[in-house]
Amino acid sequence: MILQLLFDLQARLRTGLAAGGIYASLAIALVLIYRCTSSVNFAQGELAMFSTYMSWALVQAGASWWVAFAVVVVGSFLLGLALERVIFQPLRHKPVLSVVAASIALLIILNSLVGWLFGHEMLEFATPFGGVLSRAEPYLSAHEVGVLLVTLAELAAVFAFFRFTRFGLAMRAVAVNAPSAELSGISTNKVLAVGWGLAAVAGAVAGLMAAPIVFLEPSMMMGPLIYALAGALLGGIASPVGAVAGGFAVGVLENLLGAYVVGNDLKLTCIMLLIIAMLVLRPAGIFGKTAQVRV
Repeated sequence: MILQLLFDLQARLRTGLAAGGIYASLAIALVLIYRCTSSVNFAQGELAMFSTYMSWALVQAGASWWVAFAVVVVGSFLLGLALERVIFQPLRHKPVLSVVAASIALLIILNSLVGWLFGHEMLEFATPFGGVLSRAEPYLSAHEVGVLLVTLAELAAVFAFFRFTRFGLAMRAVAVNAPSAELSGISTNKVLAVGWGLAAVAGAVAGLMAAPIVFLEPSMMMGPLIYALAGALLGGIASPVGAVAGGFAVGVLENLLGAYVVGNDLKLTCIMLLIIAMLVLRPAGIFGKTAQVRV
């Protein structure tokens, strides 16, 4: 009985870590947009879903998984760039509610467009991580290990970008004080457009990692978006490291709550309560820094 419970517990932790890797990737995308606009892009999940469908279409046309991945990464970056220029740049000096409303409208448009183009039936999408790692087989499948490694690689890339590249430093400057950054010669328009492009890429990676687990269908990323938002708020909506840590934590918490505490019907409710609690008690998140205003 105890051995069975322990085996079930490690399986839940394993599944939670794999799900947390997907939430962490999507949370990175939310953080990138928040650092650029100080608002949440509610269409981030649908952008990820759209990119995943494009990858599936390329694979069906005969492309290898990794070729489709490379094409979709480039395409997602260009799509994010275009959306910022066409939709969100004109809204930059409008009330934040305008940006939120535009992102919700984009969510509905993308969901409807994909449903119209591909239908609403579930489609299988193969994992690129074929086989099983023998040493980890009782604990992690090859795909789960792949998700974890991709998430950690993505975090390392984001950290290196913000820490060591001129463009990353420029994005940090714009996030802290856009007018001052503009006065110092930084092109705010270019920085924000690239930020949207990078967020679209991070979201696409999350979608491609999620598809072999949840199957392809137009609403596949709506649930993960909520969990990713909870993770970003838990770790810190302005902190990539905090968002990744929060994403993993929410993935594990979601699975444990569903299995042992409230059941699958109420686990999403618990995560929504977590979102409210973080907004009320610690809006900056665990790893975030609370802004201090001097008067």
